[in-house]
Amino acid sequence: MTTKIQPRDIVLVVEDSTDNLGMLTEALEAAGMTVLIAIDGDAALDVVANITPDIILMDAVMPGKDGFQTTRLLKRIDGLAHVPVIFMTGLAETEHIVKGLEAGGVDYVTKPVNLDELVARIRVHVANAHASQGARVALDASGRYLLVVNGDGVVLWSTPQAKRMLGYSLDSNARELSLPPSVSTWLAANIAGAAGSPQYTAGINEKAIEFFFLARTGGNQFMLRIAEERSGSSESRLREELGLTTREAEVLLWIGRGKSNKDIAEILALSPRTVNKHLEQIYTKLGVENRTAAAALAAKALSD
Repeated sequence: MTTKIQPRDIVLVVEDSTDNLGMLTEALEAAGMTVLIAIDGDAALDVVANITPDIILMDAVMPGKDGFQTTRLLKRIDGLAHVPVIFMTGLAETEHIVKGLEAGGVDYVTKPVNLDELVARIRVHVANAHASQGARVALDASGRYLLVVNGDGVVLWSTPQAKRMLGYSLDSNARELSLPPSVSTWLAANIAGAAGSPQYTAGINEKAIEFFFLARTGGNQFMLRIAEERSGSSESRLREELGLTTREAEVLLWIGRGKSNKDIAEILALSPRTVNKHLEQIYTKLGVENRTAAAALAAKALSD
């Protein structure tokens, strides 16, 4: 009977003290883990260029790039976005702990390190990361259009399908991407509990993209779902009920969503002057004098 060899968790230890490296390496290997070492931030970046660890132990204070800066750089790499980072620090003040968590860390231990506690924390975080990554792979395979952003609208993680819909390159690093300003404003209102709706439509790459606020997934992480709006039925109703042309119905639909003439021109790939001409025709056909009245008639037509 063949014995199945269990894979060993890979731990990258970033620490400038050789004494600490020796102690940590011995304890982690005794716990059944494979240990990679780096004596500074640049060395850590070189290591992850060739192998992806399951977890990273990061010294907070190092010469050159400190642990906080190194972690921020590591988290910008898509393949490492899900890898947990535990800070090892003698800095126990709240501001340093917060700084580590904001840089992308999931936990911290204070020096001198309690090795039994450290091993237990590693196992918990590795198990959680593997479960989370498995869920992400499943979402990718199912073709879901999901993304996780922070409160500033920076994309922390995205399924490939969502990246494509938003016009991002599949090999772009998630943390270099941001939501359009109008979507970020809507997101901030939802976070503050002041938004009128958990749904928002924005014009992106000449498409109407719907954003749905799903849930808070962490302290400053929020999951959104996106979909390309199927606006044909709405345009058809406006065209038929209000006697408009197809293009006039499209313009009126975006007027009803509060878009400016400049925004509508960009969304529909028209010149602002052409949008103005369509708007003049809409006013004449509807018997109104301004965009507010036109938007009100559009809302009534779509709600009947």
